[in-house]
Amino acid sequence: MEHSKGIHHITAIAGNPQKNLDFYTRVMGMRLVKKTVNFDDPSVYHLYYGDEFGRPGSVLTFFPWSHLQQGKPGRGQVVAVSFAVPEGAIEVWGNHLDQQDIDVIEPFTRFGKKVLGLQDPNGLHLELVETAGVNDIEGWSGGALPSEHAIRGFHGATLAEDDYRPTGQLLEEHLGYRKTDEFDDRHLFESGARLGSAIEIIDQSELDGKPGKGTVHHIAFRAKDEAEQQAIRRRLVEEGYHVTEQKDRRYFKSVYFYESGGVLFEVATEGPGFDRDEPVEQLGETLKLPGWLENRRALIEADLPELKV
Repeated sequence: MEHSKGIHHITAIAGNPQKNLDFYTRVMGMRLVKKTVNFDDPSVYHLYYGDEFGRPGSVLTFFPWSHLQQGKPGRGQVVAVSFAVPEGAIEVWGNHLDQQDIDVIEPFTRFGKKVLGLQDPNGLHLELVETAGVNDIEGWSGGALPSEHAIRGFHGATLAEDDYRPTGQLLEEHLGYRKTDEFDDRHLFESGARLGSAIEIIDQSELDGKPGKGTVHHIAFRAKDEAEQQAIRRRLVEEGYHVTEQKDRRYFKSVYFYESGGVLFEVATEGPGFDRDEPVEQLGETLKLPGWLENRRALIEADLPELKV
């Protein structure tokens, strides 16, 4: 897939890892593309779900910190994660979710697209959005629904802000988005990407957010390679953003910063990808650790709860 600016991945916080795995694979029909640990806290899993290959723009990841408080989405957070499904798929999804006893927000139209809303087991707000541009992207055939109706990747994400303007300016000047529409308190920014192209910002949000289970930890945007990532980083630093040094996340390289409204942003490289340490056919089957944690594998595995894939 050609490189375009857009969402690379989104990372959220869950509770029970088994419930998280069962929901995203069995209900949402996503593929577990990597089972590893939080490199900064190896006592907790880091679970990655995506399309068949875990391509940038398709991957939702979780830290299942069971002991954390229940979070509350609000100002300074990503408050909704939207998945792109082909045109005509919403009705099929509605029936599927009904069979799974999942409560849904009945389909409605927003910015000209049909949307179905639901929540995951920890209360993370999800949306399925019929997106014409993904009709010809192949869906994963190993999921809960036939491949023609399957999730293709992200449609986008919704942020809640006190003032949408500084965040909008950041998206436009540094991350490849431009404002295309607005309705009531929602402002739509879009990029040319086929996946992860839409960021909606709720302006003057009055809801106080609280981090914890069921909330988004950070949102990552795509950089083609390290050169582009470092160029973005330099420009952000020049503007006064406090951007971390590059961190090696094994499957991509990352830099992080807080945007002015309080949301943690990441800029991540497209490669090297999830097949660097296991073949595509076997993605997500075994616990993968980076070299610097490999000598602690026995201790780490003993500490982690059992996970039935």
